[in-house]
Amino acid sequence: MMRLFINSLAASAGGGLTYIRNVIPHLAADPDVHAIIALGPGLRKEFDEFTNIDFVELETSLSRRFWYEQRALPGLVRRWGADVLLSAGNFAIRNSPVPQILLSRNSIYTSADFNRDLLARNEYRMWLGTQLSGRLAKMSIRWADATVAPTESFAADLRRWSGAAVLAIHHGFDGGAFFCDSAPLDPQVEQELQKAEGCLRLLFVSHYNYYRNFETLFRALPLLRQRLKDRPLRLLITCKLAPGANPGSYDPARAARLVKSLGVSDLVVELGAVPYRQLHHLYRRADIYVTAAYTETFAHPLVEAMASGLPVVASDLPVHREICDDAALYFPRFSHQELVDRIAELAHSPELSTRLSDRGIMRSRNFSWRKHVDELLSLARTLISSGDKVSALPSRTP
Repeated sequence: MMRLFINSLAASAGGGLTYIRNVIPHLAADPDVHAIIALGPGLRKEFDEFTNIDFVELETSLSRRFWYEQRALPGLVRRWGADVLLSAGNFAIRNSPVPQILLSRNSIYTSADFNRDLLARNEYRMWLGTQLSGRLAKMSIRWADATVAPTESFAADLRRWSGAAVLAIHHGFDGGAFFCDSAPLDPQVEQELQKAEGCLRLLFVSHYNYYRNFETLFRALPLLRQRLKDRPLRLLITCKLAPGANPGSYDPARAARLVKSLGVSDLVVELGAVPYRQLHHLYRRADIYVTAAYTETFAHPLVEAMASGLPVVASDLPVHREICDDAALYFPRFSHQELVDRIAELAHSPELSTRLSDRGIMRSRNFSWRKHVDELLSLARTLISSGDKVSALPSRTP
């Protein structure tokens, strides 16, 4: 039996949480794997049903996490008798006592757009922190025995950036698990959705941050209101544009001022965070899924939206095209005018909307968490048996 130690201390929001929530059930179902998972306090209760997995709760601040991991994790890995270490949060252990797989899934370190955005916002402290974290992330790729990215597009970026080998193993989707929760939405969320009935409902699922490019979505709204005069419009977002209302240190004040100055406060519906298990209710109450992100590594909501039958309008990124293929319409990532054109195109063509919906449902079936875990475990066994770095895997494009 292989003993797999997973460092998921970085799983606090967004894709990190989505990843660990979906991977754990498949690890628990594998009789040939014993998983030991390090996570932050408060997350353990989510996984009480998995009695055959050991959980190690560790508490450390975000600013100290890297150094804490370097000091504490090697000893824990030895103590638990692990055969392989999976570092799931962009940073590797410098001297891992066992073969180590690094999951790299943060594109802000390789994004010139993100650096320009921070400087334009006068976010000099965040810019400096990103530069320092980027250097550690680049060194981590060299420290690990294998580095895995969630898409081939992002793996290619990492290869150019680091000069090292990076493998691509797609993240997955489990429709049975995603659609199973029947509990009703929070009454306040349900009330907001009911008020949007009869409107063209655009949906964007993300907590607020800069690289998801909310501002381009907001700038499109006045033009959309003019273009779609015969139909009211609402943009549903799963965050609040208020200080302290979102994870991380991104300041939504500028976005909130933009909404007000554009005169579209009535069009933006701030639903706040919706529990992951209930997101499927939200997708099925919307008409079009939109994202203007200017950098991305996988974008789980795109697969969730496609599986829910939502037509997708996405910024024209290699990652988005890799995930959606011909099941989406695309626009240049900072062009709110072309975003308006794509949304209007869908709004005026039920046939196109149905065609994208059908394609999206089929496309979403190419992504599987079971497949992802199987490929990851196969890589781990290869590392254990070879005792050397792994530099290539067969191409697996869905």
